[in-house]
Amino acid sequence: MVERELTPKLRSYAKQFPVITLTGPRQSGKTTLCRHIFGKHRYFSLENLDVRRKAMDDPRAFLEDCLPQGAILDEIQRAPELPSYIQEMVDRWDKSGVFILTGSQNFQVFDAVSQSLAGRTALATLLPFSLSEAYPKTPPSLDTILFKGFYPRIHDKKLNPTEALAFYISTYLERDMRRLVNIKDLNTFEIFLKLVASRTGQILNMSALANDCGVSHNTIRSWLSVLEASYIIHFVYPHHKNFRKRLIKSPKVYFVDVGLASYLLDITEASHVAHHPLRGALFETLIVSEVLKARCHAGQKPNLYYFRDNVGNEVDLVLDDGLDVVVMEIKSGKTFSPDYLKGIQYYKKLNAKHIKKALVVYGGTERFKYLNVDVIGMKDIRRGLSF
Repeated sequence: MVERELTPKLRSYAKQFPVITLTGPRQSGKTTLCRHIFGKHRYFSLENLDVRRKAMDDPRAFLEDCLPQGAILDEIQRAPELPSYIQEMVDRWDKSGVFILTGSQNFQVFDAVSQSLAGRTALATLLPFSLSEAYPKTPPSLDTILFKGFYPRIHDKKLNPTEALAFYISTYLERDMRRLVNIKDLNTFEIFLKLVASRTGQILNMSALANDCGVSHNTIRSWLSVLEASYIIHFVYPHHKNFRKRLIKSPKVYFVDVGLASYLLDITEASHVAHHPLRGALFETLIVSEVLKARCHAGQKPNLYYFRDNVGNEVDLVLDDGLDVVVMEIKSGKTFSPDYLKGIQYYKKLNAKHIKKALVVYGGTERFKYLNVDVIGMKDIRRGLSF
């Protein structure tokens, strides 16, 4: 089994809190990780109708059966009333690491646990494999990485990415979306998914997206919110500092898994990536996802932003920890160009005293400094984020 980066954090939480709530997209490895770390806990999947009926018909008896060793309750959002009874039990039991709750719909899970288990549960997020988890030794070509993505099952079972992601869309995503929102025309929703994939790494224009799909602005907003809650996409918002500049206000949208974006762009072979017009956007999606995973798996808030003013001066990524920031430019080219620093140099004029580190992540492999900016390849992204 691949040792997940989140493991130390979950072990630490289990010593401090009676409940751990683990969210993340379907097939990101939540169940596998929990059963590995908490092997002595009983396991119950609330997707199972019989288990769910027992939990909802007699929750106290169901939870009593979980003691004393504790339990993993998978897909907790399927039994939204159960956390109230868990609160009652953990207050009486007074022991750490008793219940491990998992769920794949962010807002449903948080709605279920936020009121009942406030102060009693640690919150963690598990995303698909990081680059180092998927390729602990030498990674394959960049085009293969962008095509294959990082869902653990594709790597563990050596599945064909196109087939596996087609099944993922039909068996998980469409089912979840139909459960959460009213989708009358599945074909329109499939068009919507492809159109969102074609915008990964770009500033979101919901009106244009609604027009292209032929649905209302509110429908697009609803569909996007569920994709975000299901950890399919992630929004990166403009950096809010008072620079006395007219700044772009709309968020940029990124797929959490670059392989899923490639699949939705009808890329069926790694060789197709090399000349695809969105290869640069896919590379940017990969790097933003790596930064997002690094933050989430360390138990940190993402705090990812971008900077762009109304005349086009831009920095791809700004990591803001309150006072200081890390600024990052992302370029897919294998050969470094001084032009890659234009956005960073402009940003330095606005906020130089608060820049902790400046990075350019490019498609090459060399690592060096240029004008006090660290230039690194994608394999060094985690080391580059260490500061």
